Amino acid sequence: MSLRQFEYALAVAEAGSVTAAAELLRVAQPSVSQQIRGLERELGVELFVRTPTGLVPTVVGRAFLREAEVAVRASRRARATARSGAEELAGELVVSVQMGFGTRQLPRALGTLRRRFPRLEITVFEEPSSAELERLGRRGVLDLALMAKCAESPADAHQLGDEEFVVVLGAGHRQLAEDRVDPRTLAGEPWVRFDRDSVLDGVLLDVLRGNDPPTAARVSQTATAVRWAAHGLGPTLVPASAVPHGHEHLVRPVLPTVSRPVIAVVRRDAGPAETVLLELLREESWSTTGPQPT
Repeated sequence: MSLRQFEYALAVAEAGSVTAAAELLRVAQPSVSQQIRGLERELGVELFVRTPTGLVPTVVGRAFLREAEVAVRASRRARATARSGAEELAGELVVSVQMGFGTRQLPRALGTLRRRFPRLEITVFEEPSSAELERLGRRGVLDLALMAKCAESPADAHQLGDEEFVVVLGAGHRQLAEDRVDPRTLAGEPWVRFDRDSVLDGVLLDVLRGNDPPTAARVSQTATAVRWAAHGLGPTLVPASAVPHGHEHLVRPVLPTVSRPVIAVVRRDAGPAETVLLELLREESWSTTGPQPT
């Protein structure tokens, strides 16, 4: 087996067909077909099954592809490390961030990193739940994960600071007259909420002391929650840095203050790119309430 075969199999799984995978890889279609058939012969299993919607990994195929992805990522990191010198970093850096956290800080840190090392390619995944971040970390896919601290956080995690939460209200809401808002006074109103397994929905339930408030809508992005709250669909509770510009007048700090520690988890065999990014994140401000200019 070769890494090229792994890459071809991953491309077929992503694209759903040999033809689309060949276009993605910029190679001839027969080359992809030949590599996949050779891989299946060597393994003695069928990796894909043809369906009306395209090629789909079999149960065995899905298990194989998970390990293939780890191997391909490790190979890319090894090549990047070999090419990296004291003055230059190249290759791919894979970062995952828990939805709503580091919305202002991570882009600024990545911008500085890219200006310093323009040959570095950065891939960012945004995930709502701690469980998914932990799963990706165990698979060895991630170089750095940015997330809220929880009971299951690794002991070697790097604490960066705190994200303060704010309430976003619709224009004309009576509570906009207050300097700070106790979310419990809004418990009877329908809320714009997040996925049930997300940290953000868990924070709201903690603030409301376990009382499940009426739900106006559930969304998967903080910017969407803020905009829908601004249009009067219902209040929402988000990290201060996640509030898009133009909505500052609808934001009120929470009384009493609600915040969550933010940590960075770096893979064990961290390379120079992860180390530099971690230092840049440490230099960011993590405690200022409200959106800041970029």
